[in-house]
Amino acid sequence: MKEKYLINARIIDPKNNIDEIGGLIIDEKGSIKASGKKVNLENIPSKIEKIDLKRKVLIPGLVDMRVFVGEPGYEYKENFRTLSNAALSGGVTSAVLMPNTKPVIDNVSMVDFLKRRGRDKSRINIYPTASLTKNTEGKKMTEFGLLQKKGIIAFTDGIKTVQNPQVMARIMNFAGQSNSLIIQHAEDNIMSENGLINEGEISTRLGLKGIPALAEKIIVERDLSFLEEYFCRYHISQISSEKTIAAIKKAKNDGKTFTTGVSINNLSLNENDIGDFKTFLKLSPPLRTESDRMALVQAINDDIIDVIVSDHKPEDEESKRLTFAQAATGSSGIETLLSLSLEMFHNKSVPLKKIIAALTCNPSKVLGINKGSLDEGNSADLCVVDIDKPWVVKKDEIKSKSKNTSIENRKLQGKVIKTFLKGEIVYEGL
Repeated sequence: MKEKYLINARIIDPKNNIDEIGGLIIDEKGSIKASGKKVNLENIPSKIEKIDLKRKVLIPGLVDMRVFVGEPGYEYKENFRTLSNAALSGGVTSAVLMPNTKPVIDNVSMVDFLKRRGRDKSRINIYPTASLTKNTEGKKMTEFGLLQKKGIIAFTDGIKTVQNPQVMARIMNFAGQSNSLIIQHAEDNIMSENGLINEGEISTRLGLKGIPALAEKIIVERDLSFLEEYFCRYHISQISSEKTIAAIKKAKNDGKTFTTGVSINNLSLNENDIGDFKTFLKLSPPLRTESDRMALVQAINDDIIDVIVSDHKPEDEESKRLTFAQAATGSSGIETLLSLSLEMFHNKSVPLKKIIAALTCNPSKVLGINKGSLDEGNSADLCVVDIDKPWVVKKDEIKSKSKNTSIENRKLQGKVIKTFLKGEIVYEGL
C-alpha cells in the first residue's frame, strides 16, 4: 500500500497526553509513521494525496475488553464476520473474547480452532480468553501454562463467578507465579439465586426477585483479600454499585494493585429504564439505582474505574421476547459503545480524554498489548469520529447478527465516520 496522509484532525491520544490539531502519516506497512501537530501542510509533500478530516476527532481504535461471539456453538446469535462488521462501525478494532462458547474455550485444541476461525473470518484484532475452570464449572482449574503458550491473553469464567474460595485462592496463587491476567465476574450465587433485576423498590413493584448489591461486593472483597497473599494481575470485569466502589477505594488506599471495569450499560441506564418488563434490559450485572449510576460515573473521574466495556452479548430475538424470568440475559452493544460513552462528555460528566483513555490505552495496559495509542511504529488502527453528529439507534440498522440492543430508539450525539485497520479504511459511515 502507498503512504497515507491524514490531515486537519483533532488528534486525541490519552496515552501520550495529546489533544491537538494535526495529522497522521501511515507508512507502506500500515504502521503509524508520525502523528500530531508536526504533521501539517507545511511539512508534508504538496503533491501527495491527502485525506482531509475537517477537524473531526482522530483517536486510536477502541479496545473492548468484554465481548461474546457465537463461534463455536452459537453462530445463529453472532459469528466472526458479523461481529467484525458491528465492531468496525463502532470504531472497535480490538476485542477480548469471552470463553462461554459451546464447547467452552478451556483446552489447547479449542484455542487452535478459535484462532483459525478468527484469522479466516474476522477483520478485527481478536484476543481470546480461556476459562478459569474446566467447562466454567468452578471446580477444577484449567491449564494456564499451556493455554498461555497458545496465545491466551487472560483467564475468566465470563458470565460465571468462581464461588469456591479454595479454588479461587489456588487460581490467584498460580496466576501470580505465571503472570496470568485474571478477569472475574463478581456475583455471589447464593445471594443472587433466581434474581432478575436490582433488589429494591422496582423489583418489589414488578414482583421480580432482586439481586442485592452485596452479591457483587462480597465477591470483590473476598478476591481483594486474597491479593494480600497472592500477588497477581487481577481485573474486576464490571462493577455496578456504589457499595462495591467503596470496597475498591478502601483496597486501593491499602495499597493493593488491581484494575476495574464497568459496562456502558450501567453508566448510561438505571433500573427505572426497565419500565414494564423490558427484557432487552435484563443484564448482568443488573441495572441499579440512579445513585449507583452516578457513583460509577464519578468513579471514572476518580480513576477508581479503569476500563469501559460494551459487554456485547448478542441474543436472538426468540431468546429475548419471553417473560422476564425466561428471557436470556445480555445486550448487543459493541457498535454503540463509543457513541453512548460520549454522552458523559456532552453532559459534562467526564472529560473527553478520560473517556477515550478508558476505551483505548487503559484496556491495552491492563491486557499488556501494544494497542490503544498513536505511538510511532504501532499498527495504524484508528477511529475517526464526529463527536457532535446526532443520530438515532434503529434496530434495522444494527450490524450485529442479533438486534437485542438495550438502547433502541435512543438519540445519541457522536458517530464514527471512518475506521482504519492496519492503515486501510475498513469502515466509512454517512
